[in-house]
This record gives sequence, structure tokens and C-alpha cells, in this order.
Amino acid sequence: MKHVIVIGGGAAGMMAAVAAAEEGAKVSLLEQNEKTGKKIFITGKGRCNLTNACEQESFFENIVSNGKFLYSAFSKMDNYAVMKFFEDAGCPLKKERGERIFPVSDHSSDVISALNRQMEEKGVKVYLRTRVKEILMNQDEETPSKKCITGVTLFDGRKISADAVIIATGGKSYASTGSTGDGYQFAESAGHTVKEMKPAFVPFTVKEDWCMKLQGLSLKNAAATLKYEKKMIYEGFGEMLFTHFGVSGPMILSASSYYGKKYFGMPVTLSIDLKPALTKEQLDKRLLKDFGENKNRQFKNALDGLFPSKLIPVMIELSGIIPEKRVNEITKEERAGLVECIKNLTLTVTGTRDFQEAIITQGGVHVKEINPSTMESRLVKGLFFAGEVLDVDALTGGFNLQAAWSTGYLAGISAARV
Repeated sequence: MKHVIVIGGGAAGMMAAVAAAEEGAKVSLLEQNEKTGKKIFITGKGRCNLTNACEQESFFENIVSNGKFLYSAFSKMDNYAVMKFFEDAGCPLKKERGERIFPVSDHSSDVISALNRQMEEKGVKVYLRTRVKEILMNQDEETPSKKCITGVTLFDGRKISADAVIIATGGKSYASTGSTGDGYQFAESAGHTVKEMKPAFVPFTVKEDWCMKLQGLSLKNAAATLKYEKKMIYEGFGEMLFTHFGVSGPMILSASSYYGKKYFGMPVTLSIDLKPALTKEQLDKRLLKDFGENKNRQFKNALDGLFPSKLIPVMIELSGIIPEKRVNEITKEERAGLVECIKNLTLTVTGTRDFQEAIITQGGVHVKEINPSTMESRLVKGLFFAGEVLDVDALTGGFNLQAAWSTGYLAGISAARV
């Protein structure tokens, strides 16, 4: 019987362990934390958006880095297979806005429990508080130019032999969950290239001081564009949040993934459309109507129907219109300036917050050195990779976890067949 070691008890690791055991392998899962699934537990604000019910084409449109690499893994376990897996494992699911899939209970712990039950039923041996120090390799007898896996060494000095090792250690985000970057070190020790890691799904820091005055203000239906000089980096619609350092929220987190891809550290322009449902002409008519109903009021007291109260002082300041000016005295040019401000509220992005606030990691093990049909290393026989440790990342909506399930499943069945 083949012995497969899985390093990491997160989404990809647990799925890999279940898949390898189903294929008849003896499986040992090594997790350095005191319990499995610590990062799953906090995803989706504790609700766990575990996949997305969109069609395949839409799924790949939401992959930011190396989508083609996932084709084989997705074909082996797509989003519908993932949903069936969890339903069959005793975790009922529901669909919400944007085709997002959550457990009916709204508890991420139910997702973790389903995986733990599956591992127990399949005979996976789970070793908690167990940290791997290094991966053991020898020259491969069949292919002398390659190495092959022989096992692992633990920090307590023990050596465990294995026919295959699956690295599913996660990225660098949320280090408190166990994502300490060990997987990258294991990969480099095996001769793999690790592409630069950057925080992704992470809030932006901005230059403008007025943004901080809006701390805590949430916008539900805003639109945003991110540009470097004249080049469009991202366009989106949805929710955002002003913070003491800049901006955050689902739409901003998605934008950060595209920013990190090519423009990380560069000054880019974030333009927010506060009224995306209206054209500039329609918005000007709306202002004329509002001003007509408040023609004897001061400008500063005539904006209640247009903005949240916290936003009004900032918009007055940015418009350049005298706050005490009566609205019937506001010129056409001043009104046009206000329209422009509303439709193009501009911030200068100076960077992002660090890995402690990043939901995922961008970068990782170079996928060109991994066989996409098996998730096996092209350099070391019996070495497999799955999940966030790979240079694969996606947008919000369950797509990153789907990538973890898919790569984990493929790595598991492939490792069992080594």
C-alpha cells in the first residue's frame, strides 16, 4: 500500500487526504496547528463561501493568475462536484447573490466537520501539532536526472518514510492560521522556483487625507475603476468601505488582485462613481430637481437626499462650492464640477496593507514546474502541490476555495497512484 503524506490541514490538504485515501493509499496528514481548517473557519466572515455555482466559462474568467493551469484539476472536480461532495458529507448548502455557495447553517465549522468526518471514514491519520522540518529525497533510480521523494523529517527529529508528499501548506496570508510560508521553503529545497509573493484580496492605502474623514462609511452600490496612467487595470461594481488608512470592501479587494499582478508598489488612480446608475446628464437633472426643491437653502444643507451624512462635508470640500452659498445661486459650471466629483471621486493608491490583512497570497510555486494533469512536480518524482502554495489566485466569490478543492483532489488521487 502506498503511503502518502499531506503537509497542511487546510482546504486543499484535507481534500487531498480524502482523495488519496479513496484511491486506496495509506494517508498521513501533518498539521502544525492544534486543529484542522483554521483558515476555512474565518473565510467569508465565518460563513465560508466554499464555491460558486457559475458555469465553467465564468469560473475561469474569475481566475486572476494562471487559469489555464487549472483546466485539468477543474475537470476532475468542478464546482458541482464540490457541492455534491459536501452535501453527501452531511453539510447542506445554499446559493446566495452572485451564485455564491454557503453552508445552510452559515457556519464554516460545518464545512470543516464534513472534511474531518470524511478523513476519519476513509482512514486518514491526522497528526496535529506536527511540523515538518524538511522533505527527504534521493536520486530516482529510473530517471537518474531526477530526484524522488522518500519521506519527511519533523522538527522533533523523527523521520517518516513515504512514497509521495503533497505540499498544501497555504500561502503567507493570515500567518496566525498556520500559513507561515513553509511550503515555499520546501519547494525551493526541491529545486522549484517560487515567484514573488504579494498580499492579495487586501485593502488599499491612499494618499488623500480626506479619505480618513470617511472612516467607517460603507457604500453598497458604487462603481470603481483602477488605472495606471491611461491603462485600465480594473473595473468593478459593488460594496466598498472607507478606513483610517484608505479603502477596503469586496470591490476593492478584487481590484487589489489586479493591482498586485503587475502594478504592485506603483502609484495608480482609483476613481469611484458614487451614482453609477445615472449618466452625467441624468445626474445633472437630478441636481437641478433637488436644488429646485431647496432653492432658498444653503448648499451645505441641500445634499441630504444625495449622500450619506458623513460624506456631505467631504463632497462640499471637494466640489469647491462655498458651503453657505444658496443653491439658487450655484452656477452651471459649479454644478458640472459637482457632477464630475460625484461620478469621478479620485484617490491615489500608494500601496496595500500587509500579509496580516491579506485574505490570499499572490505568487508562489511556479506552475510551469508542475504537471497540471497530476499536480506532480516536474523536478521531483512523488512530490505534489495543491492550493494557495501554487501561483494561482482568483477573485472573491468562492473561486479561491474552488481552486483549492480542485487541485487538492487531483493531487490526492495522483499521489496515490505513484
